[in-house]
Amino acid sequence: MVTMRRALKVLTLLTLVIFFTSFFLSYSHTMMTTTWLPRQMVAELLESLRRLLTLSPRPCACARCIRQKHASPWFDKRFDGSMQPLLTAQNALLEEDTYSWWLRLQREKEPSNLNDTIKELFRVVPGDVDPLLARSPMGCRRCAVVGNSGNLRESWYGPQIDSHDFVLRMNKAPTVGFEADVGSKTTHHLMYPESFRELEENVNMVLVPFKTLDLEWVVSATTTGTISHTYIPVPSKIKVKKDQILIYHPAFIKYVFDRWLQGHGRYPSTGILSVIFSLHVCDEVDLYGFGADSKGNWHHYWENNPSAGAFRKTGVHDGDFEFNLTTTLASVHKLRIFTGR
Repeated sequence: MVTMRRALKVLTLLTLVIFFTSFFLSYSHTMMTTTWLPRQMVAELLESLRRLLTLSPRPCACARCIRQKHASPWFDKRFDGSMQPLLTAQNALLEEDTYSWWLRLQREKEPSNLNDTIKELFRVVPGDVDPLLARSPMGCRRCAVVGNSGNLRESWYGPQIDSHDFVLRMNKAPTVGFEADVGSKTTHHLMYPESFRELEENVNMVLVPFKTLDLEWVVSATTTGTISHTYIPVPSKIKVKKDQILIYHPAFIKYVFDRWLQGHGRYPSTGILSVIFSLHVCDEVDLYGFGADSKGNWHHYWENNPSAGAFRKTGVHDGDFEFNLTTTLASVHKLRIFTGR
């Protein structure tokens, strides 16, 4: 439909060019010289046609397309469409500076060899997943990223959230008992071993690896079950189907940290990693459950301690900077934020 409308615009403009060219050239041969030369008119029309033909095509069929260029210089400076958010067998080789940075995130004393670990990993989980999750340029993939803020309580966002094509959740976020406010649909759940929770059938688990041991844990948890402790106890076995396990790319974590967070915090939170992930795999993004509630409290929607806020200032993530980043993305119309209550 978008391509057809564009073709009609071009055809209409070409028709006008031909008509006005013929008219003014004929007029110039039969009448006295005028102050507006036909040649100037033709040049103006041709320039308009050139501008129309060189406009960037819309990258999706949505009313708002995240990847539309030249809409925001601030966004264009940060967004790199070539970055692949998911680790595959084809893009698993890390550059030295990326690998060194990633190894320092949780300071493993004796990390295993990464190449050997990745080879073992892709013997267990898919290693050929499309990094852009097969997004069609002619489609419109609407995504909801559901955070864990207490502002979701009594928001009644559930049906609205479930209407999206993709629904991304993170860490230990439950849905049972909270469906009216947070919805029941989940397509992708981002987590790491220490924040793992069992998922419903047909939900894709997106592992966010902050250390080599996290990758080893995936292999162990789906096979032998030998790893039951990282820096805290973790599940030794999980029920997630192997072909529904996706791996967040370590290089993409660094991209989020460098380009989007500009070095704030020690490394990105799962929340902001989910947001930037969605910008790369979705055409429209709506955020729910981010930030404080209406009273200024920071807490999880399933908790009964609304004065809690420890996860806001952990010394690891810069919660204020991350939240300001989401509001800036909203101000340049790259996503929408639903603030709840």
